[in-house]
Amino acid sequence: MDRDTFAYSTKFFRDYSGPTRGASCQSHEHVDYIEKPEIFTYADFFKDYLIPNDPCVFSAKFTEGWGSRRKWVTPDGKPNFEYLLRTFGEAVVPVANCDVKEYNSNPKEHLKLKEYISYWREHIKKSYRSPRGCLYLKDWHLHRVFPEQDVYTTPIYFSSDWLNEYWDAISVDDYRFVYMGPKGSWTPFHADVFRSYSWSANICGKKKWLVFPPGQEEFLRDRHGHLPFDITAPDLKKSNLYPRYAQSSPPVEIIQEAGEIVFIPSGWHHQVYNLEDTISINHNWVNGCNVAIMWSFLQDELAAVQREIREWRDSMEDWHLQCQVLMKSYTGIDYKEFYNFLKIIAENRIYVLENHHSEEDASKHSYRAAISGLGMLHAVFDLKRTAKVLTSLNANEEFKKLNPETLSPPPQALLHRLKAAIDTALL
Repeated sequence: MDRDTFAYSTKFFRDYSGPTRGASCQSHEHVDYIEKPEIFTYADFFKDYLIPNDPCVFSAKFTEGWGSRRKWVTPDGKPNFEYLLRTFGEAVVPVANCDVKEYNSNPKEHLKLKEYISYWREHIKKSYRSPRGCLYLKDWHLHRVFPEQDVYTTPIYFSSDWLNEYWDAISVDDYRFVYMGPKGSWTPFHADVFRSYSWSANICGKKKWLVFPPGQEEFLRDRHGHLPFDITAPDLKKSNLYPRYAQSSPPVEIIQEAGEIVFIPSGWHHQVYNLEDTISINHNWVNGCNVAIMWSFLQDELAAVQREIREWRDSMEDWHLQCQVLMKSYTGIDYKEFYNFLKIIAENRIYVLENHHSEEDASKHSYRAAISGLGMLHAVFDLKRTAKVLTSLNANEEFKKLNPETLSPPPQALLHRLKAAIDTALL
């Protein structure tokens, strides 16, 4: 970070105390296009897009140095099947069938990449028709399986990434994905996991995004309160099925070209189409700007589970624990793990603040190095946001039923340490 950016960021992070869900500075009728990496700073992204929770598109200049853009793409801009086969052909990948609806998603199977590419080539030869349907490789954890491959570098704008910081720390999962699909493949209407941010970079091909600001999805619910699978379906115009559809605003449409990155903010529902044969890299991430939205989402999810099984409340032993189990099976996290998530995020930043003169130690831990790179006041900002959510979690009646005093460290002790680190850093 250069001196001017640091000076600006220092003032911004010290002064900013606005809401996580602030009013947007955009009209939502268009999406800003960021053209030049050399004049667009992390602080610009933070104040103009993360805090207001607004989308934007980064030009292909932001990805032009990536290995995948050189190696995964042919000179005419198509997927380089030969390179992908040589490098990853034996890898097992998840594949969804876009032509089949199963509940509110597409059914998946697992194939070797070489089998999927064989299908894809045949699909192209037959004018994008196949008796197997339109198959879409989705949610492939390539980074986790092939960490040594020169695929991409996460842009600094997305480097404050608490989801992957946490799941890397416990070596269980990650939220970094590769998508590959033929023209016509698509993803149904949804909002991202935990109401996280997402960024999606096209390595090749073209996508169309239909995106809705938070709250607009409420007008798209059917008479039973369910969200649509496909927002372009003719049935949405039937008032007896979708009584509030006429009150909805049209989606914001984004056409994403090869090399470009789309930033989708928290809680923006969207539906996505591949207009050409397309490969993309996607991350979901949470940070201090939207962790309160994640916590609000988790409370809503637990309340929904409790409503579903409320008739067994009196007869089921440890009913509140069963609700946590069910919640984790649906969302991937429960309240105790959310506490552990906040703990690891807090401890990494406390370490950086307490050891910021010890560059050698920080460099041995990639996330601590990234935290240091964003500056000490960013770490303080993160801790303030963590403290706010942790205070709310600790006061939550459902969390209190989980015997939080048995956690290590107990939440109150972590809060005390966290606040002491903030106070010391700001002296």
